[in-house]
Amino acid sequence: MNRGEVWQLALDGSVEGVGETRLVILLSSDALAVLPLRVVVPLVQWRDAFSAAPWMVRVPPVLNSGLNAVMAADALQVRSVSTARLKRRLGSLPERLTTQVAAAVGEVIG
Repeated sequence: MNRGEVWQLALDGSVEGVGETRLVILLSSDALAVLPLRVVVPLVQWRDAFSAAPWMVRVPPVLNSGLNAVMAADALQVRSVSTARLKRRLGSLPERLTTQVAAAVGEVIG
């Protein structure tokens, strides 16, 4: 599990059962990989109205991302989650996009 990867996150708290999932980008430093937690930013469907929001980063379905549509990384919903809730790796984003998401989180937290 590395920075910039796109994963399905289990939402219902159940780590064993099949439940609702959400796409997230891993944002925590790879140096913290020994911990069973990761900092993630959720992905939502892109809407043109998000263009004016500095905390929403447009994420196109680039090669090897595992994404099928244009998404938005919502930096206002940044959180730390257990690695047990990360169900399936879809792909990874280019460093340029990961850096943009990290910058948006920086704007949110000041």
